[in-house]
Amino acid sequence: MRVLALEPYHGGSHRAFLEGFARESRHDLTVLGLPPRSWKWRMRHAAVTFARAPEVRERHDVVLATSMLDLAPWRGLAPASAARLPVLLYFHENQLTYPARHDRERDLHFAYTHFTSCLAADAIAFNSAFHRDAFLEALEGFLGRMPDHRHRDELAGIRERATVIPPGCDPIEPGPARPPDRPLTILWAARWEHDKNPEDFFAALRILAARGVPFRLNVIGESFHERPAIFEEARAEFADRIDTWGFRETREEYLDVLRASDVVVSTATHEFFGISVVEAVLAGCVPLLPDRLAYPEVLDVEEHPGRRTFLHDGSVEDLANRLESSLDSPVSDIADLRADLARRFGWATVAPRLDAALERVASLRDDTPA
Repeated sequence: MRVLALEPYHGGSHRAFLEGFARESRHDLTVLGLPPRSWKWRMRHAAVTFARAPEVRERHDVVLATSMLDLAPWRGLAPASAARLPVLLYFHENQLTYPARHDRERDLHFAYTHFTSCLAADAIAFNSAFHRDAFLEALEGFLGRMPDHRHRDELAGIRERATVIPPGCDPIEPGPARPPDRPLTILWAARWEHDKNPEDFFAALRILAARGVPFRLNVIGESFHERPAIFEEARAEFADRIDTWGFRETREEYLDVLRASDVVVSTATHEFFGISVVEAVLAGCVPLLPDRLAYPEVLDVEEHPGRRTFLHDGSVEDLANRLESSLDSPVSDIADLRADLARRFGWATVAPRLDAALERVASLRDDTPA
């Protein structure tokens, strides 16, 4: 089967997702991607740009598009042979529940774009159940605020077509265990943006430093032109504890930092899945994550209640206490957790699920001549 993959923001985790799937899928993927910058502009113009791309005139059986694509106009503008192909719409994130720093910063046009894209899609996949449920709940409230023609009756059909397929992970060889006499190495491996709540992370480290707790620090992740000021402040404040600072240019450099770390910490106020945390655990890190968002689902704490030991209550004080206790008595052996995450999120599991979803969507194809 031939799959046309449309990704307006072909970088970072989005690119890794398609590259991993293309490598492991039993189908042939043609990937149309645009450089990962100016995301608002990508969402505006990608429908036109992809509709005019010569690749869409080639024969395909199904379309895999991400939620960065304004799907309805793409289907209206693309050649008929492409426009009538069934589409699986994949949500890595959405602009309705992504936390804006201020309400006035949220461009509701993009939220409505997600709604119309869902209407234009034959099937919809989210990277976590948390993401699916949060989006659909917020969408109902969002449509309810419209002055008229709210179309809330469309929500039932969207729910019916929605499923959950996590992103896939490549195998990662873990790093060596920490010797008892070495300070704890704490890892930050998230975007340098406000929704990851770096202020709480560094506040917990200040508590550790004030208590005289020895620790080392690896702070990596993608940063942009505008980033929270706390990063520069923390770089100066913890200069004598820092082993690694800033974005790693290659995959191997990134993995080396994960393997050199002992505990991966999140203080996020927004996380639809948490691929960097999963990769850090696969590399041998113990996770300390807030008890919210997608994290309980990713750790599967309902089936494994003992894994709540990897969750902090979201407060700076509890995080500091948990980090300090990890120094003297590690949280627990993570071998079982590593094996479980590798099984559930490895491409050997995820690629067949995505293949099957695309095959189900392809079966909807209308072969009646246009």
